Amino acid sequence: MEPEEEKPIIYTMENKPIVTCAGDQSLFTSLYNSLAQQLSREPMEWRRSYGRAPKMIHLEANFVQFKEDLLPKEGNKALLTFPFLHMYWTDCCDTEVYKSSVKEDMLRWQNLLRLHGSVDWLIVVVESDGKKKNKTNILPRTSIMDKIRNDFCNKQSDRCVVLSDPLKDSSRTQESWSSFLTKLRTLLLMSFTKNLGKFEDDMRTLREKRTEPGWSFCEYFMVQEELAFVFEMLQQFEDALVQYDELDALFTQYVLNFGVGDGANWLSSFCAPVRSWNGLVLRRPIDMEKREQIQRGQASLLDLRSYLFSRQCTLLIFLQRPWEVTHRALELLHNCVQELRLLEVSVLQGALDCWVFLSCLEVLQRIEGCCDQAQLEANCTHTVGLWAYATEKLKSLGSLCGLVSTNGPDSEDLNRTVDLLAGLGTERPETASSLQSPYKKLKEALSSVETFEKHYLELSHAAMEMYRAIGRLRSARLLGKSLAEFYMRKGDPKRAEAFLQDSLLSYVSEGWALPVTHTRKQIADCQKQLNQTEEYLQTSALLAGDDHLTDEERKRYCQEILTFASHAPDNQVQKVVLTMSAFAQLQQLQFRPPAAVVHVDADLQLELGLRSLMPVAVRLEQLAASVHFSLEKGGARGRASGVGGVAGGRRGGPGAGQDVPTGTVLFSGGGESWGGSHPRPSAQALELHEMQDRSPSDSSLNSAGVVCKNMHLLLRRNDSSASLDTPSSGPISLEEGAQLLKTDDVTLLPGNNSILFTAPSGEPGTYTLRQLCATVGRVQFVLPHIYPIVQYEVYSQEPQLTVLPLTDNLLAGLPQKVKFTIVTGHYSIKKGDALQLSNTDSMPILHSSSCPAHILSSSGDPVGESVLLIQSSEKVTSMSLPPTPPYHTLEFQLEVLCHIPSAPPRPENERLTNGQLRPHAKSGNHTNAGMATIDQKVSIDCPWSIYSTLAALTFHIPFKAKHSLLSADKRKYIQVCVQNVSQVNFHLVDQSLEERHQASKLELQSLNSKAKKLLYTGQALYCLWEMVWAGEPPPCLQCVFSVSFSPDAAGDSAFTPFRYEFQLESVSTLYSVRAEITPSPGAEQCHTGALCRLEVCITRLAELSEAEREDGSLTESDGLCTTKLMYEVVDNSSNWAVCGKSSGLVSMPVAASATHRVQMEVMPLFAGTCPSPKSSSLNTCPHYAIPAIQPETDSCIENDNISLLDEQAETGSIRSRGSVQSLGGAEPQRVLPMPRLEPFGAGQVFSCSQGQQVLVLPSTDRHVLEVNVT
Repeated sequence: MEPEEEKPIIYTMENKPIVTCAGDQSLFTSLYNSLAQQLSREPMEWRRSYGRAPKMIHLEANFVQFKEDLLPKEGNKALLTFPFLHMYWTDCCDTEVYKSSVKEDMLRWQNLLRLHGSVDWLIVVVESDGKKKNKTNILPRTSIMDKIRNDFCNKQSDRCVVLSDPLKDSSRTQESWSSFLTKLRTLLLMSFTKNLGKFEDDMRTLREKRTEPGWSFCEYFMVQEELAFVFEMLQQFEDALVQYDELDALFTQYVLNFGVGDGANWLSSFCAPVRSWNGLVLRRPIDMEKREQIQRGQASLLDLRSYLFSRQCTLLIFLQRPWEVTHRALELLHNCVQELRLLEVSVLQGALDCWVFLSCLEVLQRIEGCCDQAQLEANCTHTVGLWAYATEKLKSLGSLCGLVSTNGPDSEDLNRTVDLLAGLGTERPETASSLQSPYKKLKEALSSVETFEKHYLELSHAAMEMYRAIGRLRSARLLGKSLAEFYMRKGDPKRAEAFLQDSLLSYVSEGWALPVTHTRKQIADCQKQLNQTEEYLQTSALLAGDDHLTDEERKRYCQEILTFASHAPDNQVQKVVLTMSAFAQLQQLQFRPPAAVVHVDADLQLELGLRSLMPVAVRLEQLAASVHFSLEKGGARGRASGVGGVAGGRRGGPGAGQDVPTGTVLFSGGGESWGGSHPRPSAQALELHEMQDRSPSDSSLNSAGVVCKNMHLLLRRNDSSASLDTPSSGPISLEEGAQLLKTDDVTLLPGNNSILFTAPSGEPGTYTLRQLCATVGRVQFVLPHIYPIVQYEVYSQEPQLTVLPLTDNLLAGLPQKVKFTIVTGHYSIKKGDALQLSNTDSMPILHSSSCPAHILSSSGDPVGESVLLIQSSEKVTSMSLPPTPPYHTLEFQLEVLCHIPSAPPRPENERLTNGQLRPHAKSGNHTNAGMATIDQKVSIDCPWSIYSTLAALTFHIPFKAKHSLLSADKRKYIQVCVQNVSQVNFHLVDQSLEERHQASKLELQSLNSKAKKLLYTGQALYCLWEMVWAGEPPPCLQCVFSVSFSPDAAGDSAFTPFRYEFQLESVSTLYSVRAEITPSPGAEQCHTGALCRLEVCITRLAELSEAEREDGSLTESDGLCTTKLMYEVVDNSSNWAVCGKSSGLVSMPVAASATHRVQMEVMPLFAGTCPSPKSSSLNTCPHYAIPAIQPETDSCIENDNISLLDEQAETGSIRSRGSVQSLGGAEPQRVLPMPRLEPFGAGQVFSCSQGQQVLVLPSTDRHVLEVNVT
């Protein structure tokens, strides 16, 4: 501390809040170091007004000796010179001394503070134990403190504090220091907050007066900057930056208002012509020179902007945000240029370029000074914009000063250079020692052509490398194009072309049509200067077809090509090959015929749709398409069927034409590449979605916008892959030795043209169009690949014969027409050729002596008609064929008749009437969808083959027949059912039934009507015959049913017989079963719930036959044969409950009228007329079916079932009773084995009670129902 000298204000970070110290200066000096060190150790919470968030700050102070000059004057608004707190120091312990001197000094100090309105003060009394020991007669310490408080601190007792032994190291001293520092920080912060708040209120009042006349922005600038200085003094750099940003925004708004006609008067001082353009100054904390100019109102627009940005830059660096400096700098430089134009400030031509160039380098060097090299390389994305902007301005200065032209600067350029350098002034002291200062670089670059080129190339390549490093290839190529223009002006087209080609690649891949056109014009100029003939012609072709050029320019470039093509040097015979995409576009290709599949030597034409991009008519010496031949399809392997397939069957891919029946192939975009005349449409569609920002409190709409969700797909780079939109850099090769579709002397008019080709079809195979070549003099335009793939097929077909029915189903038994189709293929049918058909008895061929035949072309068109001569012998039918050329079709029809076999096929599971399965024989007959079918095969000998051809035909039998045996006691009936299963209605007559062996004692009496019957589809006819025989019926009958049928549509034409053979076995009735239900004794009717008596009577109707006698199942006892029968009573309708035993075994004598009765009890469950229980399950039981060993459980019947026979009474035969008792005699607990059961035939058992019903009355209800009601 230097109390004797007052230093001037220096606006740097060393500024601190001022605290004055009065009283004992030597005392304060001894405590200064301790006080300065300990004051900033503890942070304090700073609470500000207007709801701003509190902050923790470390307070520091600049302690100075109290002087009246330091007290604030009226109207002084400088906060940095404002004393925020006044302190008075004393260590007086003597009352007399206090009264004589100290008190008076305190009064003078207090009066001065009141005079200047300072109310923030503090009295510090330092207590020392050493002084107490020397002064034995002094009063206690509290008396001095009391006097001071009574004299000066009546209402503010906290304004007087005691500091005890501050120089000692004791707990009491530390506690005293802590209390004192807390009080000091609190009072200092309170004073600071109060005065700062008042300053902010005054500043706001001043800002709100900005619409009043006489308001000055410069004065307001100084006031708000004072606030920024205070925040910076408190190390609140963010708040300080906010003040400068507000000033920046306020000034910008005034400039924008001036641009629309609403200008402020004070802006006129900033509209003065610019005299100095020395760039930004960022190496000083505060540029005092420019600040003084602003304070005096003499600063230009560039001065104000430079000073304002320098302060922002300083604060951003303090905040460790150097990369934000670069973004703000780039924005500032662009805005300043626009603001100068809005304010119409007079600026020397090139002065702004100098200012921008110097400012860019100054910002870059300032950033380099606070960051290391690794940080700079990692964050070059933030600085590359400044590098590129500096490069652009240096190029502009070079063009202005004549440093880019081939001849160098002239006198006018030199004078302009001198004027520009004069506006730079002298170099600043802080950069004078630097060899790479912006000032020196600019001055050196403008001094000569060589140094300019050196600096310009250095900046350009540095910026390009940075752009490539961060992946901004578009910007790098834009700089490359600028370099190309520089080289072109320097007369170096070779270097310029490389950069232009690189830029063209980017423009074409992204679809920028106008930049593509402009860049190609520049490339054409380079290629022409470099004598690159082929490349120049290719670029000229692209420009001649570019719609973005005028007609005169397009014709000029087209004429360049035509002139070169027509004036060929004698020593040069090699043709120049160019890509066709720039000359013409392939639009479509149409085949005639549309199928694009023809036979050998057939006519096939191709119509080519070509769109010429040239502005004038061009005569082609030849237009040819190369064709590749392969045997992948068709060819020697022949074709499985007739013509078919469409050319371009592989027409997939983007933009490919669809396989349409017209045989047309469409090409995407008129060709396979984009010539640059129109922007290429994007493959991706825009996915736009609405975006709304709503208030979280009331959901009101704050803002709305549109966002593209697939922007990453639309703006992605395509540089990693080769583009199809530019001509290939490699040579275009022509296929050697390929077949050609060509036409000579063709004139292509601007726009759409149609050219007709005749395709070669001499050999079978697949022909693929590979290339398209248009020849104009010594120039050939080649389309190297035709995509989508275009193909046509030439086939060589073997002769084929097919025999097909004319209807869906061929019906057996009726004449049916079949169609013979001969596809001649490569064979030519000559006169005398004939088809030989083998005759079969089951399917004769019905024919006349002649048959009409039709001849068709390969496309199906009728060619002629002829007559077949048919000759038939016992084994062969011969048909003479008319002469037919190759690849034609011969068609004719024949009638055939398939005889219906006598025994039509049956399904495998069909049983005969006696229950036996019919044996299944393997044959060509089978059933199909309810109709029995017959397969017939015809062997045909063809003149073109040494092998016979087998033609298979399937005939359907129109009827389905079945039979059944019906019984009425001993009388027998045969029923035959004939069902029409076809789709044709038939008339049926003469139905008959015969027995094949003609048994003499058997007579079949017909019970059918003899009238003609009409049988519709799905209907059935039932025929019935009664069998009458005199003696014993035969054991087996072989029956034949026949009926004649004729289609309903044929009228009374000839009828065709239908035969059905079947076999009947065991036709005689052996037993009759009768069941009778009687009510219980004493009851007249059956009642529900009451037991009734059921009596089953089994009666033998026939005598013992020879077949039964030969059967070993009979048992002979006393000359009487018996057999065992099993009966069972079952009620399937659930009307009866069988009580007791429902089945059992009986021993039945085999003699006529032998009867056996079985009785049991049943209970009716429902009232009404109920059908009797079924008792027809009567089965035979051979005696050998009872083994002596213990049977398995599942083949046994229970003892109670057998005991039923023991309890039966009144049986019809004593022998039966005895046989039954013998079964249940010994070992009553033994489980008998279940005998093997054999069912009777369908007509061997007759149920006499079938259909019988019993009246059941409801029972009388005598129950009492008790009901309790509570």
